[in-house]
Amino acid sequence: MFFKKTPTISTTDLKNKLTEKPQIIDVREPHEFRSGHIPGAKNVPLGKVAQYTPSGKTYVICQSGMRSKQATKLLFKQGHDVVNVRGGMMSWTGTKKGGKN
Repeated sequence: MFFKKTPTISTTDLKNKLTEKPQIIDVREPHEFRSGHIPGAKNVPLGKVAQYTPSGKTYVICQSGMRSKQATKLLFKQGHDVVNVRGGMMSWTGTKKGGKN
């Protein structure tokens, strides 16, 4: 139980799940989120994640994967079903909303 690893997914695997309309939270700051995010993602900056309660399985993304890893660990310890997106938006090749494509 102590060393239970937080689950992770690649950006490619997440892209393939978009037809299922998964719950995605983007833990970057609002200005980063506005510069381009996954359609349907909700912006919950890392500093506010501790007060956020996801409903059901939630995928967590940031710019490179470091902040989302922190957020995933925190939410996972609180008992939530969360999955870290490895590589973050830097690795994302799917459609983006906002910003310049």
